[in-house]
Amino acid sequence: MAKGFDCATPLTAALARLFASQGFTFVGRYLAEAGSWKRLSPEEAQWITEAGMYIVSFFERYANRVREGAGAGAIDGKLALQYAKEVRQPPGSVIYAAVDYDAPARDYGAIAAYLRAFDAEIVGYELGVYGSYSVVKAMHERGITTKLMQTYAWSRGLRYDPISIYQYKNDVTVNGIGIDYNESNGDAGGWKVGMAIVQQPALDPGVAQTVINTWIKKSWADAEAAKQGASAETVQALTSQQRYYNQLANALRDAAGLPRE
Repeated sequence: MAKGFDCATPLTAALARLFASQGFTFVGRYLAEAGSWKRLSPEEAQWITEAGMYIVSFFERYANRVREGAGAGAIDGKLALQYAKEVRQPPGSVIYAAVDYDAPARDYGAIAAYLRAFDAEIVGYELGVYGSYSVVKAMHERGITTKLMQTYAWSRGLRYDPISIYQYKNDVTVNGIGIDYNESNGDAGGWKVGMAIVQQPALDPGVAQTVINTWIKKSWADAEAAKQGASAETVQALTSQQRYYNQLANALRDAAGLPRE
């Protein structure tokens, strides 16, 4: 497991080098507005990168913000996208939305709605969720995300196996600042400035090709056949329909990482 930590205190270049020299390979930091005391700045992101550590991005307005549902999630997702771009976080990496309280099961519906709306706004980035055992388990089982960061807090001694990061000790002073200890399975979506991330296609290429060959190409051919002997107005309508079929096929190719035709 990779050794890491998270902190609210911004790191200087010297602190980043010191933590890296002590075997830490990643640090969790906050995407926030300029002027926020816990904000990851573009300069800090560069220092962490130069020290050789990965950055794991968190987003949290306040501890229980997520229970405000989809409206809050959409607003926060837009902000997270803006802040990620400001610090040059590469597309394909993860932004963890925080559920930073002992959320009861009655809040899970609102939390899921928040996360789905947040995810819809962070275009190009992958959604992660931070929370207790029960929260990350519930969100994983609902199909919200596979990038899970579990805190031992509120987890009552339980640990969810599919997690990417485990936060196992809070509020420790190391190198003069307060940190939380973490460990990662190496697939947590961390990043460095300038890092190129190969994104997995959203759609299986075989599925895309099957849909194109079985239905879309057939519909295009049927439209072509229907042009024979048809009026000029009908031919025009069928040609417009064929253009739509081409657009649809290329949208599927884009999602599957296939070349356009």
